[in-house]
Amino acid sequence: MKKKVKDILNKKESAVITIKNTDTVLDAIKKMNQHKIGALLVLDKRDKLAGIITERDVLHECGKSSQTIDKTRVDEVMTKHLIIGIPNDEVQYLMGVMTINKIRHLPIMDRENIVGIISIGDLVKSQLEEAEFQNRYLEQYIQSG
Repeated sequence: MKKKVKDILNKKESAVITIKNTDTVLDAIKKMNQHKIGALLVLDKRDKLAGIITERDVLHECGKSSQTIDKTRVDEVMTKHLIIGIPNDEVQYLMGVMTINKIRHLPIMDRENIVGIISIGDLVKSQLEEAEFQNRYLEQYIQSG
């Protein structure tokens, strides 16, 4: 059976860290540092998903105007056109989507609800764990035969 994204989300910390689209880039930097994460989902005034701000977005903005990150709003910098996943997506499929689109973080949605965020690191780790399990299983099978 192929591993699904929901299997990874069940093992991860459940809290999704978000930021408001009206907060500043400096606020986003502080929040990412505080939680030791590389991306924040951005919510609008109705608490609906409006975008994502990543380390890459922050670095790009700092390169343009590092003196004003305390005034620049998140919605001026964030990625608005999101690629999303759903809980039933297979890990391999999302790895392909993320690789092709050169993205490292992907919101996971169940209709209108945010159920999590997956990083490419989460997917790679999951695949490594699966490979280790299969290797051990095969070793035990060979040794017992």
